[in-house]
Amino acid sequence: STVVVVLVVVGIMVLSPKQKEEAHAAIVGFLVAEGHTEAASVVANAVGVDLETFDAEKFKPLLEKKLTSVVRLQKKVLQLEEQLKDAAEQIAHPISAKATGDPADWSPHSPPRHECSGHRSPITSVAFHPSFTQVVTGSEDATIKLWDYERGEFEKTLKGHTKAVNDVSFNVDGTLIASCSSDMTVKVWNSSSYTCVKTLQGHEHTVSSVVFDDSGELLLSASRDKSVRVFQVATGICSQIITGHSDWVRRAVFSPDGKLVISCSSDKTVRVWDMKHGDCKHVLSGHEHVVESLAVAPLSAIERITSSFYSDSSPASAVFCASVSRDKTAIIWEAESGQKLCQLVGHDNWVRGVVWNPLGKSLYTCSDDKSIVVWDLSTKRKKRAIKAHKHFVSCIAVHPKCHFVATGSVDLKLNIWECA
Repeated sequence: STVVVVLVVVGIMVLSPKQKEEAHAAIVGFLVAEGHTEAASVVANAVGVDLETFDAEKFKPLLEKKLTSVVRLQKKVLQLEEQLKDAAEQIAHPISAKATGDPADWSPHSPPRHECSGHRSPITSVAFHPSFTQVVTGSEDATIKLWDYERGEFEKTLKGHTKAVNDVSFNVDGTLIASCSSDMTVKVWNSSSYTCVKTLQGHEHTVSSVVFDDSGELLLSASRDKSVRVFQVATGICSQIITGHSDWVRRAVFSPDGKLVISCSSDKTVRVWDMKHGDCKHVLSGHEHVVESLAVAPLSAIERITSSFYSDSSPASAVFCASVSRDKTAIIWEAESGQKLCQLVGHDNWVRGVVWNPLGKSLYTCSDDKSIVVWDLSTKRKKRAIKAHKHFVSCIAVHPKCHFVATGSVDLKLNIWECA
């Protein structure tokens, strides 16, 4: 039946005599290769192929090659259609500061400015240098890589971990990089000499996140051993252990003033801790699955976020936090009071990463549905969805001046997105 269809198609298509001759020979060659000698004889007689002089070996693979080419072309057509949609989006929303004016309105636009390759396993984490045109990535291949995001060029590989690197972070002035790994260690690297200056131990299982406080004096790590640890950067000593989650702690972060620690876990909760005493102030419940990640809004974003959620009286010292989950949603919380402000629904798969626009008008999330979503906080709705990678998008970071967003993926690519 396949051969009949091909014959019909060949008959309908406008082919040159030579192309028709090749097509007929390809069909006959395919039938001979499959052992359908009787059918090959019938088709050969119908299309004028002399089987006695026919070179079957030459034409055996030709039909399969042509059909494979058709499938490849179909995929290419689909890709071009996606690119056409992206181009239409760009025309509707030009990448120009003049077009939008206020940097608070900027968001990533496709296509990516750069697609960077080099990791041999999925990228797990990404972070921007606070001053230089540098971005750092961590990967399941146990390496850390540094890139120039302006040029899209690879700079350096840092090796030292023996298992997957799960998170990377710069300190406030960019002189140090912290990394954590499934090898149960946290490492501190000099970002100029590319050397490991400290290895911090104490966790009893995979370390899933690491971050510096704003003073650069403390490091906060979260682990599958269900604990959060505070390390002194200068000495490498663990000065505090925070426990209370009943399952893997996926991420822990400091509040901007350093008075709170906020963590999320596979136990489906977000917890708010008093940094001074290590006491749990709030257990925030609302997600229905593992809470993969969270992000605290920077001080530069507080005023606009407050105006998006409070019309009259607002908290005196609000700490806004966004958490994302395998339940396909993001939730925005006010951490001081433990109040749930809204839940954002729109992804089609696990939501893996979240960052705030530094000026507070929007939130960016990335997901296993291969997309980035930009959420408008004033409307609490999806503003834009971008097909970001060919596989799960595992991490996202935003430049402190809003100019760029970086994403990492299971497709091994680091993508750099211009914002406007």
